[in-house]
Amino acid sequence: MIRGISRQIIEVQETGSAYYEKAYLVLKPEYASAEREVLEREARKILKKMDAPSGMKRTVSRWKWIARAGIFAALGAGSAAICLWIW
Repeated sequence: MIRGISRQIIEVQETGSAYYEKAYLVLKPEYASAEREVLEREARKILKKMDAPSGMKRTVSRWKWIARAGIFAALGAGSAAICLWIW
């Protein structure tokens, strides 16, 4: 749905994040007349609190789990080979 309402938007081009290139924040109408420096400072605070998307976090932890499982499988196979060799 498209509405014909004019809103004030702050565009932050340097987010300081590895994941986000730009951010657009829509101001509440009661704060549209605030100083631009104050608004930009608050926008940067919000962006610093943002983290990686949740799907990317899961991918990293999944790779750690796969690596651990591989290490334990190799250790188990090695110990089984030693037991069979001794026996």
